[in-house]
Amino acid sequence: MILGYAEQGGRLMQLAEALPEQALWLDMIAPTGAEEAKIEAALGLDLPTRADMEEIEQSSRLYTENGALFMTVMLPAHSESDVPEVAPVTLVLTQRHLITIRYHSPKAFEMFTQRAAKGGLACASAEEITLSLMEVMVDRLADVMERVARDIEAISRSIFAKDGAQARKGTGWRLVLEEIGRKGDLVSTLRDSLGTLDRLTVFWGQRLRDEPDTKDLRARLKDLTSDARGLEDHAAFMSQKISFLMDATLGLIGIEQNGIIKIFSVASVVFLPPTLIASIYGMNFEHMPELSWPYAYPAALAGMVLSAVLPYLYFKRRGWL
Repeated sequence: MILGYAEQGGRLMQLAEALPEQALWLDMIAPTGAEEAKIEAALGLDLPTRADMEEIEQSSRLYTENGALFMTVMLPAHSESDVPEVAPVTLVLTQRHLITIRYHSPKAFEMFTQRAAKGGLACASAEEITLSLMEVMVDRLADVMERVARDIEAISRSIFAKDGAQARKGTGWRLVLEEIGRKGDLVSTLRDSLGTLDRLTVFWGQRLRDEPDTKDLRARLKDLTSDARGLEDHAAFMSQKISFLMDATLGLIGIEQNGIIKIFSVASVVFLPPTLIASIYGMNFEHMPELSWPYAYPAALAGMVLSAVLPYLYFKRRGWL
């Protein structure tokens, strides 16, 4: 599917037909081979395929060809969940057009079209549309990061709450670890996306230096680069906090397990002397003088009780219980 947009009265409006002659922005959503061939013939470009977009080499994501800039970024979709769909989005910028190629639906595109249709964004040229779209991408990533930061803070408070360990005994710790792991994956995805946006802005900024009358664009692009790098730093801090929470959770699990093992160890030591006494007098030897004593049985019971109580009192006094 191809959607065409043009600037009308300071607003970016969708056209009835996506004609390159009229549109400033052509949004190609999971395009077919015929649709790609149509745009390539109309604009004289060789558009990247989906396999090309998924290449991880820098030269495959950011390059210039026939006077057009080809820039690929990684964007998440369905970021409301902890398992977003991450896929590449390619922006092809020519003197007259912006062509975007994508195979998923990042929320940033929906936000951009809605805001641009209200006239809240600069969309008078393909370059302005590109820059405004990238600004919305960064805003969207910032919103997702704010939500993740709140979730991480809530997890942190629950882990270190006074009654938290008691409430999470058993499978509760497993749920906490799974939640931390999901947040870690999401933050890693956001860092990857911000990294590609950062490299894109640097690449485009270098090309704008050679073009006249681009002072305003370069100033906005510089601000955008600063925003992306600031978010990258914040994502790095969040990654460190997630690592800390993971280590702290594993430490608390270890403390809980050590407490359980300690109880079994103390119980084993407490019941070892009575077991020894019972084992001795349970042997079927013919000559055992104690068996003929009148009070042998009560004495054996008393010895077993005393041998169990004394270790318990000793452990209690030493603070091991």
